[in-house]
Amino acid sequence: MIGHYDMSMDDYLAILRRRRWLLLVPLVLGPVLGYGVAKLIPAQYTSTTLVLVEQQKVPVSFVQPVINDMLNQRLMTMQEQILSRSRLQPIIEKFGLFKEGAENRPMEELVARLRNSIVVTPIRPVVRARDAEYPGFFISYTGADAKTAQQVCSEITSEFMKENVVHREKAAAGTTEFLEKQVGEAKQKLDEKDKTLAVFKQTYIGQLPGQEQGNWNLLMSKTGQLEAATQAVSRGQQDKAYIEAMLAQQVAAWEATKSGQNPLTLEQQLASQEEALISLEARYTADHPDVIKARNDVMALRRRIAGAHDSEKAAQKKSDSVGPVTEPAQIQQLRAQVHQVEQLIKEKTRDQEVLQKDIRVLQARVQLSPVVEQQYKELTRDYETALGSYNDLLRKKTQSEIAGDLERRQQGEQFRVIDPANLPARPSFPDPLLFSGGGLGAGLAIGMGLILLLESRDRALRTERDIEVLLGLPTLAVIPILQESKAGKGKGWFGFWKKPQTAKGLTA
Repeated sequence: MIGHYDMSMDDYLAILRRRRWLLLVPLVLGPVLGYGVAKLIPAQYTSTTLVLVEQQKVPVSFVQPVINDMLNQRLMTMQEQILSRSRLQPIIEKFGLFKEGAENRPMEELVARLRNSIVVTPIRPVVRARDAEYPGFFISYTGADAKTAQQVCSEITSEFMKENVVHREKAAAGTTEFLEKQVGEAKQKLDEKDKTLAVFKQTYIGQLPGQEQGNWNLLMSKTGQLEAATQAVSRGQQDKAYIEAMLAQQVAAWEATKSGQNPLTLEQQLASQEEALISLEARYTADHPDVIKARNDVMALRRRIAGAHDSEKAAQKKSDSVGPVTEPAQIQQLRAQVHQVEQLIKEKTRDQEVLQKDIRVLQARVQLSPVVEQQYKELTRDYETALGSYNDLLRKKTQSEIAGDLERRQQGEQFRVIDPANLPARPSFPDPLLFSGGGLGAGLAIGMGLILLLESRDRALRTERDIEVLLGLPTLAVIPILQESKAGKGKGWFGFWKKPQTAKGLTA
């Protein structure tokens, strides 16, 4: 009558009393069958190894490790490599695993079976951080023989340790090789930038940044020198004109003397010299060499006035006795002065041309300084960038070489076996207690299922409530059973399993 109305606890207890054998038999047989199944299944033995990660022996502040990947990622990579067919097939052949029917099975199936028997379990860190690294891991292998399980577990552990060493050495060598190539390329770029900068400096020498003030000072100095040279040329031209005028007068007087005409008297020469002195004093200062010379000439003529006639007679006699008359010393001296002034003018003119050329060059430098400075900054910035990149790569390459040597000496991060592979004393599978408990649970489930199935199909009327629910009519009276068997007198737990007597009822 299950499902026809809401049942109480008494109803369920009544069902259990009626169907007790359906529940007791599976509960008894389930553990027995589970234990028997556990004894029939071939035993499996599990050997386990504990491996911890030993940190680098040299402080990280002295030598930075080249490999910075987390053990989590590295362990997954190594697991895929070690559990590959090329690694597992030699182990199968070495220890003769899966001999039962192995000749009829493909190697891929045997490798897959061995791979499923190996379990790598990382040790969870104490600090539950998102990026926390595993401090170590367990390696377990389950096999049909305890000794073989221990040997295979040790072999797998050795493979992990060797793979870790090889992986780190290859990573360090690969990093060093990559950095060597990068350093070579960076050096080539740096040499090109250095060459370009050197050519630029040679091309724009004197116009580079920092030389602007020097160019300005040199330009001002050259400008002052040009002004001085221009003044010297102008003064030389004036001196030349004055000396040529005096020379013309002296030559005219000398020519007149040779032709028989009356020569100029000393007084006339003195007057001419005095006029020239006055002219020079009007243009120059008293310390000027021409003024001093003209003043000395005037004084000399004044001293010669007293003996002028005697000197003329002696000169005439000497001219007659010697032969051809040369120019007087005063005329020759004037001609020499004219030549000196001409040489001075030529020299100063050449200085003017050189200074003008230099000034044009300096002006061009000053005008191009902003453009040259911008180009120089661009080249310098590129050179400094290339130099910084080269130095950084060179430093990293040196660190990589040191770290690689550290790995080759096995002074870096290493795997250390804490607990070697154990020899299992008892099978890890099957567990008789576990199978018995499973049989007990299965028996209970089967018994309850059978009870529910039978009760759902049962249409018997046992109580007045069943009658009311089934017929929809109220019960008028219930006739109790007058005789009660002795077995119904039990109380307590045993009385719970006794079958109650049913009553007869009358309906309206």
